[in-house]
Formats: sequence, C-alpha cells, structure tokens
Amino acid sequence: MEESSLVRFVFLLCLVSSSVFCLDDSDQNATVSSAVYIVTLKDRPSVHFSGRESSDSKHVLTATSSQIYRTLNRSASIIRVHDSLLRKVLRKENYLKLYSYHYLINGFSAVLTRKQADRLAAREEVDNVVLDFPVEKATTHTPQFLGLPRGAWLRDGGSEYAGEGVVIGFIDTGIDPTHPSFSDKIPGHTYSVPPRFTGVCEVTIGFPPGSCNRKLIGARHFAESALSRGVLNSSQDDASPFDGEGHGTHTASVAAGNHGIPVVVAGHHLGNASGMAPRAHIAIYKALYKRFGGFAADIIAAIDQAAQDGVDIINLSITPNRRPPGIATFFNPIDMALLSAVKAGIFVVQAAGNTGPAPKSMSSFSPWIFTVGATSHDRVYSNSIILGNNVTIPGVGLASGTRTMHKLVLATHALGNGTTVMDAIYVGECQDSSSFDQKLVHGKILVCSYTVRFILGVSTIKQALITAKNLTAAGLVFYIDPSATGFQMTSTPMDIPGILISSPQYSQALLRYYNSSLLRENGSGKIVGSASVARIVGGMKPTYGITAPKVMYFSARGPDPEDDSFVDADIMKPNLVAPGNAIWGAWSPLGIGTNDFQGERFAMESGTSMSAPHVTGIAALIKQKFPHFTPAAIASALSTTASLSDRKGEHIMAQRTVLNPDISQSPATPFDMGSGFVNATAALDPGLIFDIGYNEYMKFLCSINGSSPVVLNYTGESCSAYNSSLAASDLNLPSVTIAKLVGTRTVLRWVTNIATTATNETYTVGWMTPDSVSVKVSPAKFTIGNGQTRVLSLVFRAMKNVSMASFGRIGLFGDRGHVVNIPVAVIYKIAV
Repeated sequence: MEESSLVRFVFLLCLVSSSVFCLDDSDQNATVSSAVYIVTLKDRPSVHFSGRESSDSKHVLTATSSQIYRTLNRSASIIRVHDSLLRKVLRKENYLKLYSYHYLINGFSAVLTRKQADRLAAREEVDNVVLDFPVEKATTHTPQFLGLPRGAWLRDGGSEYAGEGVVIGFIDTGIDPTHPSFSDKIPGHTYSVPPRFTGVCEVTIGFPPGSCNRKLIGARHFAESALSRGVLNSSQDDASPFDGEGHGTHTASVAAGNHGIPVVVAGHHLGNASGMAPRAHIAIYKALYKRFGGFAADIIAAIDQAAQDGVDIINLSITPNRRPPGIATFFNPIDMALLSAVKAGIFVVQAAGNTGPAPKSMSSFSPWIFTVGATSHDRVYSNSIILGNNVTIPGVGLASGTRTMHKLVLATHALGNGTTVMDAIYVGECQDSSSFDQKLVHGKILVCSYTVRFILGVSTIKQALITAKNLTAAGLVFYIDPSATGFQMTSTPMDIPGILISSPQYSQALLRYYNSSLLRENGSGKIVGSASVARIVGGMKPTYGITAPKVMYFSARGPDPEDDSFVDADIMKPNLVAPGNAIWGAWSPLGIGTNDFQGERFAMESGTSMSAPHVTGIAALIKQKFPHFTPAAIASALSTTASLSDRKGEHIMAQRTVLNPDISQSPATPFDMGSGFVNATAALDPGLIFDIGYNEYMKFLCSINGSSPVVLNYTGESCSAYNSSLAASDLNLPSVTIAKLVGTRTVLRWVTNIATTATNETYTVGWMTPDSVSVKVSPAKFTIGNGQTRVLSLVFRAMKNVSMASFGRIGLFGDRGHVVNIPVAVIYKIAV
C-alpha cells in the first residue's frame, strides 16, 4: 500500500510539475549511463506569437492584457506538449526533465539514456537532439596561439588597454560600421580619440550619420580613378566607406577588433573574437571595390590621406597584380608613396601575396615596407561520418551531426522524372533542387560531388545546402571528385548536418560502401538509392595541438626581385610570417567576398591578407609601449625576436606544392619565412634594434644604376643632395641578403640598446654559416649600455662557385636574456 502511494505521488508530480521527475527507486543503476540532452521541437516558441518578433518596438510598448494572456497561455501549452511527449515516448521509464524552453526556443533538457535520446530524435515533431556540453569563455584562438593574453597584453595592463591611443589606417574594401567588433560601447573605461588625428567620417547614403564613433574614428572612400574608367556603379559597388565585399571588415577586426565578441555562424556559437590590439583606433580608407578591385591612383590617394590624418600604422592587405616595370621594382607609385609615409613616421605592413609557393613570387618589394607571409596555426575543426559497416571517414565542415543513422542517397540516384545525367551533366553537385525527386531524398543523407567547379566558384556549398533543405534531406555529404583532387577543402559552415570528405581514398571508400547495397525500382530496374546508412558526427568542436606553425603553400616567397628581369635584390623578403590560414574575423552580412559566409557576421578566411593584420595589431602594441620608435625600429623589434621553431620545438616547415601540400614539406628558409614566426611578447622587449632613417633609404635608391631622374620624379629630391650612396646589403636591416657574393664582402650593422633596464648588457656573438660561405663577425663579444650604439662588422667569403642559395644565421646572445636573430641568405657564390 505504501509503495503504491509512492508511485502515485511520483505520477502526480509528472502531471503537475514543470520539472518532471520520473525516477523509480527500484532501479537506481538505470541512470548510470544517462546524460543531459537538449531536445528542440519543430513548432515555434512563444515569442513568435507575442508580437515581439517585429522590429517595431511599439508592439512591446503597447501590449494589451489579452496579448499577455495569449503569450502566457501559449507558454503553458508548450510545456504541456513537452511533458506529454516525454510520457508518450518514455512511458514507465526513468528520466528527469530539467527545463522547458518555451519563449526563445521550443524545447527541453532532460537526463536521458542514449537509447531514449535516439527514440526522441526519431519523432516527427522533434527537430534536433544534442548532447549537452561544457560551456566556457573561449576565443577565435590566434591571440592565444600568439601568447597575447598571458604575454604582450598582460604587460600593457590586459586586453582593455592593449593598443590604446594607437591609430591604424586600413587601405581596403571598407568596413561594416554596425559590427560589434567596432563599437565604442564596451565595458570598462571609455575610448578617447587621439587629438593628433584629424580625419573625418564621410556621410553618404551607404554610410549614414553616426557610423563612426570613438573606436572607428575615420572613414573615407576613394574612387576617382574607377569613376573615370566607367567601371564603378555607385549602387552596386557601394560608393561609400561601407564594405560590400567583406575583406576590409575582416582585416580591421583581426588587427584591432574589440575583445570578447561572440562568433556566431550558421546559428553555431564558435567562441569569442578579439583583435591583436583590441583598444587601438581604426580609420578606414576604402579604395577597393567588390566587383573590380581597385586602381593605384585611388590607393595612393588613400595612403596620402591616411598620412595627412595622422595614422600611426598603415595596413595594406593588398598587392599589385603584376611586377612593376622599370629599372627597379621599388620605383612604383604605391611603394614610393609609402616611402613618404615612412618618412612621416608611419609603420607600413603589407601582405606578401598569395602567389606562392614558387620562388620569386613576392608581391611586396621595398625595404621600408614590412612584408608578412602566411602560416597555419594549431586549431582545426575535425568532422567525420560513421558508415553502417563501422568504418569512420574523416572530413571537414562546421556542422552539427545527425545523432542517428540515416540512409544514404547519391545525388545521381535521386533524379526527378524526366531528368537524366546526360541532361544535367553537373547534377551530382546538387545545385538545383528541381532536378531531384524529394521522395527519394526526404530524411536521407544526400551525397554530392565536390568538383573543380567549386574551386572556381561556379558551384557553391551554400547552394547545395539550399538544395538539401528544399528536399528535406537529413544531412549532406560531399566526396572529392577526381577533378578537384589535391585541393584543400576548408571548414565551411553548414546549417544542417554535413561533411566534406577531401581525401580521394576516403571518398572511394564511401562510394564502395554505398554501391555495395544499391536499391532498384521494381520493373524498370532504375537505381533509386541504397540500403547503406551513416551517421554524421559533426565538426563544431575545435581541436588543438597539431604541428604549427608551417608556411602555407599560397604564401609568396623570396628572393625579392630587384627588377622585371628577375634579378635578385639584396633585400630579404618576406620579413616575417604570421597566422594566415583559417582565420576568423568580422564580416559584412552584405559581403560577397565568399559565398560560404554570405549573410553572416563572421567569416573564416585564408591568405596573407589575414597574416598582415596580425602583425599590424602587434606593431600597435609596440608603438604603444615605445611611442617614439621609428618604423624601422618597430620592424627590427618584430624581426629579431621572431621564433624559428614550431610549437613542438622542431624547425618550422614550409609547404612546397599547391596540390597535396601537406605531403610536400621541407624546412622553411628565410625566403619562405624571413626572420621567422612573429613572437608578440618578445617583440615588446627586443633588447637591441637596427634603425634606419629616410636618408638611408634615399641613398639606397640613388645607388641603383640610372635611378637619379626617377628619384627626382617621385620625391622631388636630387640624388646629388646625398653625398654618398648605400648598397642594399649595407642598409641597416635586421637581416643580410647577398644576391651575388664575389670573393669577400664586408657589411656593417649598427645596433642600439633600447632595453628598459639602465644597466649594461654583454652580448656574445654566434653564427651558423651558409653552405660554401665563411662568416666572421667582430667584435665577437661586446658590452652595450642603454641608449648606446655599437657597430658590427660582418665579413662573408665565398668558398666555392655555387649558384644555389644557401642560408645561415647570426645570433647575439645577451647576458640579461635578450636574443637577437639575424637571418643570412647568399645566392650566387663565386670564389676568388
């Protein structure tokens, strides 16, 4: 009698409590294998019936009592549906409902066994069942990978002070001013606009009043050259500072976007974003446009205006589309305009270009420009699909999983009546839902072909997702077509379960399994599917710890070409490498720069365009700490402190081919990575710097044969005003490049101690010689006080006649912990 009363009491609780507790004490072990699951239903939540979904706030302000009653009644009805569903599916079983979600989403969380969760997921009214997961504050990771939170930011007082007072000018495609990455309404102390900045904020149809603030302090656009050519359509090309492409918004956020901005893509929360210098100010100079790019005249006007306005740093995530003609690559309008910017004390960062991995593919040439190549970092998003034969196939794709097994159907086996493969040759790419029979796809995982047309942008994953949703598929799988073999697939966001299989071997394994159990239509014998089943695991959770960094295959390589005939310059390019692969950054929802992220507020992009703003942001931290540093001093601090090893302590590797780049790697040379991988924390305490002034750059330009009239044309200065010339190898760069070493050459370097300590530091010199070259550095040991300068004599001698480039390093090791690295490259060696 007592037991039956207890059961009745529990049953009554199940009826009347919103936290349904149906646990039978007679089987306590039943919960051992249970877990918390979140179950969402297809029906709409209460908010969709309250009037609050409208953008017109008067619906909220003037809500009547009858409206409130209907909302409350709707919420109570949803809760009853939840309880009824649990009782119906899990009758007389143990479970514990934790919450009913009824206002913003329609669903509930409950303690369930895996089998119970699977049964709920099979219900028609259930939209999704996911295993609950630990939640913690996270980041889009490159700040952590670069050691900023515990290193460089900590030295500046934390992320809320990092880069404060520094103004970065971006020459790019504009900006989306509504993005939270650029808001000045953030917790903590308010922004204060530097009084030296005199820029303005344009007001146009696409950029209304209030677009700028104390974070985004200036915005202009430049298009006169484009207008004169008749290529700019003011309505289609956003004749305003607004970013209709997405690229400029992305680069600005990587360098200086606000800290802790949630990254939500395709409805998935993927962490929190931060720029490298989150307190730096942003000034936008739009000179590129989404349909046609840009022109040098507009770029130069933008650079000129940025310098007039008083920016501290210019970020150029753009490169020329061809090598400049003339007597030297340095004599092009953009580089010469940037020389004037450097004269004004502005540090200039430029992307190396995405024309790698061939030698001499560099698209940034001049020694006064800091050129950045691209590397990977240690975060990956891994996805997989489990076949019915228990084979697990890895892949990529930012997507949820199916949680349960579903039948597979190949796109070419689900064609509608009247459609044949001959009629629609590309039907396997799943670009048009009208080509398919929905009955053959409904509730199944649609299998599509990833061809070279996706790489060319003719077909898109986004369109395939629309097809799958129109056909009510349970998920979407891409296998690699032979035409696309060797190309890397990226972690594309998907708003339904999905996966991209990039390996030809795994793609064939999927197709073999599918073909092993084909289903045919009675009578006609037509293939209408397969009995094969699979479950998509999902790829929303990142993993860390892979070998990184490594130089990406697309990153442009040295040596630096001196002219259009491919003569090598005595200048090392790139200067440095930084993360530039699979980088999250802010995005304009109207941006058309990538099909995969159209309509999103964040995008994952790859390229040296992404690596450059990483260094730009770190340069802002250096400028904040050392406000009187020259551009060359900032470049030196970044270069001499760069890392030579990956996170596992091994030599940084470089990818050598576009196809299958991960299986064609070798140790990176200075022509791949310059001085090495950026080290943000060490760059704030370099110990010694190599400084160069405008006059030295002018002497270098005047040393080029036949350059006098060109120098006069660009600068208005005569080479006769400079009493001496300076060879490129004699510029006081934190590197040494000798394109042709005939016999012996001596080069000099000046180092200045800028350490914050007032005491002296003693440096011991060590070196690793390039093949077929001897090296001697004197003095081999020296003591230098704060603010003092010492001259180092570097003597190089060719030991053999060799035409292949060889590399070495010179290291200065201080007794107070400072280490200064100087990369060395010698190309042609002629022994005398």
